[in-house]
Amino acid sequence: MAVLEAGAPPARIGAPRGPRRRRRDRWTPYALIAPTVVALGVFLIYPIGNVVYFSLYHYNVTKPWTNGFAGLDNYRQMSADPLFWNSLVFTSKWVVVEVVLQLIFGLALAIVINESFVGRALARALVFSPWAVSGVLTTTIWLLIYNPTTGFGRYLADFGIGSYGTSPLIASNSAFWAAVLAELWRGVPFFAILILADLQSISGDLYESAEVDGAGRIRKFWSITLPHLRNAIILSTLLRAVWEFNNVDLLYTLTGGGPGHATMTLPLYVARMAVDAKEFGYGSALTMSAFVILAVFSITYLWVSRMGQEDKP
Repeated sequence: MAVLEAGAPPARIGAPRGPRRRRRDRWTPYALIAPTVVALGVFLIYPIGNVVYFSLYHYNVTKPWTNGFAGLDNYRQMSADPLFWNSLVFTSKWVVVEVVLQLIFGLALAIVINESFVGRALARALVFSPWAVSGVLTTTIWLLIYNPTTGFGRYLADFGIGSYGTSPLIASNSAFWAAVLAELWRGVPFFAILILADLQSISGDLYESAEVDGAGRIRKFWSITLPHLRNAIILSTLLRAVWEFNNVDLLYTLTGGGPGHATMTLPLYVARMAVDAKEFGYGSALTMSAFVILAVFSITYLWVSRMGQEDKP
């Protein structure tokens, strides 16, 4: 027990705070979030504002005499640009194919490595290892695999599949699926990691109760596993869709958008215009279109995925 000094009045429990203390308490939350707000302003709001600004200008560092205010000219040029629409269509195809296949294979892998078997730790390490590889290194690995003289195609030709001296990156259709396969190798572990973490949170009592009721593996998957994985699937597909939409490194180094423009995504087209052609004004307009598309898609996707969930306990 605390000993009161002689003559000191006892402290009153619940005594009102002074005005200085109240002011300090009022401003403390704002002081705590101030660093985050500053960081968002520097690394998020300012770059977006800068892109909006340059999208309204003709800006080419190699042709300074053409620079100046453009208004909506860059956006009008974009609406009439066939490469923009072709890249947007290919980007949509790329995102849908990649996300769907990565989800299917990632879910299957997560279910397999969630089971108990000898060597499970090694199997998990092997499954997760491609996720730690950068896009450029992934491209290097698959360029060696697709090499027409020393790659995997040479061994397939030995068995009469395909022909010698050809690469799947030459033809437009095969180049797409060759890029899809390379990105699958890198992207499937992402889904496996997230889904496995959610699988381990499902109580085994649910499966035991389902077995007592006579449910088989398929019934338990649809009635127990899949509903519990709903939030993990929503989060992983949204994140992966955004990342695949913005995929530049793998396609840039694997196909360069070719052959021709067969594998040209919208972000890759932005890189071509802004980095290679130095058309920063038009590149900024293309970037704003990608930003708006992703924002609308993300909001719509989350809204649709949450429909009917508010009334559930």
